[in-house]
Amino acid sequence: MKRPLIAGNWKMNLNRTQAITLAASVAQEAVHWPTVHVALCPPAVYLDVVGQVLRNSPVALGGQNAHWETAGAYTGELSPSMLVDVGCVFVILGHSERRQYFGETDEVVNRKVKAALEAGLRPIVCLGETLQQREADQTQQVIRTQFEGSLADLSLDEIRQVVLAYEPVWAIGTGKVATPQQAEEVHALLRQLLQQRYNEATARAVIIQYGGSVKPENAAELLSQPNVDGALVGGASLKAQDFMRIVAAAHAAVEDA
Repeated sequence: MKRPLIAGNWKMNLNRTQAITLAASVAQEAVHWPTVHVALCPPAVYLDVVGQVLRNSPVALGGQNAHWETAGAYTGELSPSMLVDVGCVFVILGHSERRQYFGETDEVVNRKVKAALEAGLRPIVCLGETLQQREADQTQQVIRTQFEGSLADLSLDEIRQVVLAYEPVWAIGTGKVATPQQAEEVHALLRQLLQQRYNEATARAVIIQYGGSVKPENAAELLSQPNVDGALVGGASLKAQDFMRIVAAAHAAVEDA
């Protein structure tokens, strides 16, 4: 089994003191779980200070978004090179909240993915269907369309740097969660799409996370699925104890594999 990735998406939460305290707690505990790759994605204004806390720890830093241009008159935006400059390894792109609230399309996400890769970042690219689409039995169609559009024209070397995150929109922040079987079904589809476009070895190598109301109580069952390689954690990442219990569940999944 590949090394799982547990990433905490803090979204628009916490103040500076809380961010420092939380990052320090996670960094201190993460040393006990070397089989798991851990990352934290704080709000942009705290990236620098959280990065300083995480320095010399096993925890990676990530951004929550990036622009596709390297520089220019884009007020309020951050370029991928800026994220690299403050120590980011990962960047979340195409999150459903970005798609829903800010109108990001697959084409926009694709431009961002290419720019992030060019800058040396590892994009965590989010894909997922709405409740209406699931109830209309359109999940596979939506995932295929987002996969093709968001990841268009990526080379073999580039796709191996990408992390995919299946995040059903209806499960994000709602308390609802996909069953392990529902998650595994979509993850297996993504693995199949990777194999069809690239090859079997690449399909096996790409990390595919699950996201959407991941909690300590459901993490073990989700992470035990054959094609679930980690989790993109929202609300539960705001409490060190809860987040580290999810990391521990990922470690247990590795041990049991």
